[in-house]
Amino acid sequence: MEKETTIYDIAKLLNLSPATVSRALNDHPAINSNTKSMIAATAKEMGYRSNTFASNLRRQRTNTIGVIVPRLNSNFMSTVLAGMEKVANKSSYNLIISQSLESVKKEIANAKTMFNSRVDGLLVSVAYDTDKADHFDSFVNKGIPLLFFDRVLEHKQGTSIVIDNTKAGYEATAHLIEQGCQRIMHVTGNLKRNVYADRLKGYRLALLEYNLPYDEDLVMVTDLSQEAGAEAARRIQAMKIRPDGLFVTNDFCAVSCMSVLKHAGFSIPADIAVVGFNNDPVSTVIEPNLTTINYPGEKMGEVAAQSLINHLNGAMDILTTNTIILHSELLIRESSLKIREQH
Repeated sequence: MEKETTIYDIAKLLNLSPATVSRALNDHPAINSNTKSMIAATAKEMGYRSNTFASNLRRQRTNTIGVIVPRLNSNFMSTVLAGMEKVANKSSYNLIISQSLESVKKEIANAKTMFNSRVDGLLVSVAYDTDKADHFDSFVNKGIPLLFFDRVLEHKQGTSIVIDNTKAGYEATAHLIEQGCQRIMHVTGNLKRNVYADRLKGYRLALLEYNLPYDEDLVMVTDLSQEAGAEAARRIQAMKIRPDGLFVTNDFCAVSCMSVLKHAGFSIPADIAVVGFNNDPVSTVIEPNLTTINYPGEKMGEVAAQSLINHLNGAMDILTTNTIILHSELLIRESSLKIREQH
């Protein structure tokens, strides 16, 4: 293997002291700009790489933030990561991103890798089947700040960033009821997760408020995949008394369900009005366009990264702030409008 170029090699070639080279490469004000330019050009030519690992060990900071997400291939997560990246770059932090692929086993392994990589802080959205937070204890014990976002866990030493999922679930359901729906089916994800449990709570609250009965047969817990959407459509077709409203907690799954229903001859929204969740780009591609909850992914990423960086820089103590709630809104489109506006 080729030997790494060191500051001593550069100093020898330029007939300067290693201290001068080191200062120049660190942009020290005592070194004049011509010398700096010359040293930088030589370093580049010789293929010199600064050893951030060694200097970070001296400073006890790596300027990296770990991020663990359930899946990288969701539009929502991409927007969250874009928000994090924007803020981290501005503050000269790097992100190390890993995905748990919805498995707590993989999440535990990811957390261990992040810990061994000496990240300065950790941002986590938990997997479907995570029910304990003890694999994050090593961070807490070491005083490494931990922040949960979107899918969060109860944790004594971590801040959570969420939207008000109960309110969003309530608004989606109430909108369907106001459009004349009497029998609303709810397709959701693993109820261990705060996001799905809270949206179900909102759905139930709306039924209660409008004096509609809650029927367990109308609640379907799935993995919210494309296949789950098709399965929900098949279940609707097989029902004796079919639902006239459908609230799905993910646009991708809702669109898949709509496609199968339309193919089977259902008219949307006349036969069944549909509301999704997340405001995914797919919601404006399907005909009719899908009513959905707009979920501020990029903002969530920005707030999560900024809170963590502020904490690391001593500007904010995130361990005393328990929950930050971001605003979401119902976007009404044709898929749920049974009642046309009277003009």
